[in-house]
Amino acid sequence: MGIISIEKMDHLYWLGRYTERVYTTLRKFYDIYDQMIESPEGAYEKYCERLNIPNIYTSNKQFIDSYLFDMRNPDSIFANMGRAFDNAIVLRDELSSNVLSYVQLSLDTLGGSAHTTAPLLELQQVIDYLLAFWGCVDDYVEEEECRNILKCGKYIERLDLYIRLDYNRKDIEKEYCKLLKRIKGSYMCYDEKNLECLGNMIEKQTDWKTGYQEALGYLGGIIRG
Repeated sequence: MGIISIEKMDHLYWLGRYTERVYTTLRKFYDIYDQMIESPEGAYEKYCERLNIPNIYTSNKQFIDSYLFDMRNPDSIFANMGRAFDNAIVLRDELSSNVLSYVQLSLDTLGGSAHTTAPLLELQQVIDYLLAFWGCVDDYVEEEECRNILKCGKYIERLDLYIRLDYNRKDIEKEYCKLLKRIKGSYMCYDEKNLECLGNMIEKQTDWKTGYQEALGYLGGIIRG
């Protein structure tokens, strides 16, 4: 394929980020769905705060409907899946039809789930399609550099969400190690100092309820524009 243009490198990176954003937030949504159904109104407020998304919601039900399915809501899972598709569609030469098909299936299934009264089964199908997408990336994306850029986006997004949502330190450390492996083979411009500082924080941090903003600052400064 030759040298990857800066534009296509950017599309690969953001395809990795948006697909991971949908995957991890959907998995987290399963954890809080039943809680929101049974909890007092406003059970979603802490979730919005940790993800730094505007609390524009008026009830638990309205949060579920808008956050999952409203394309006009820029923070919705459906809107993020749409952004993943937009990045994927311009990468036909770098990806294969098999890889692209799972992005399309994820978007279509997510859109169709909005019309069901109990969408959890369809949402699980979206999760399965995204897992299949990453399996196809390994099988059908021939250029190792492309795979590394995609997975840099994936692991940076996963670290961002895991830190915000106070995941176990060992889980965060594992994703950081994956990022280290991929970023060095991606040929992307990155800031070694921010990468090192983040690693030091992860090694020492035991409670992500405090200090997570500092860690996010380091994480956000790793990839140079």
